[in-house]
Amino acid sequence: ILKIKLFVYVVASYTSDLNPKNQIVLWDKIVEATDSDHQKILKQDNVFVKYALVDQADNLRGQDVTLTLMWDHMPITGMLYMGEQDKTQTSSFTLPQEYQ
Repeated sequence: ILKIKLFVYVVASYTSDLNPKNQIVLWDKIVEATDSDHQKILKQDNVFVKYALVDQADNLRGQDVTLTLMWDHMPITGMLYMGEQDKTQTSSFTLPQEYQ
């Protein structure tokens, strides 16, 4: 049985004065070829992030953040294929300037 895997993850992207391109993985899941059909359908609502949205230099305040669903197809052998959702389908939000 082939153990082909699909690594699915959500990336938060933003720019800052220190780094023009910042990307942080917030959530991920591995889907295996041997998973049931039900397990292969990823429908998530109100999910807490697995990894924190933090910046090494505290440059997140007031930043526009874009969330993108990305995936890597990981075969046993052969070419690694990487993909992402269409840029017109991403979600964006702006973080506050001040935190309480």
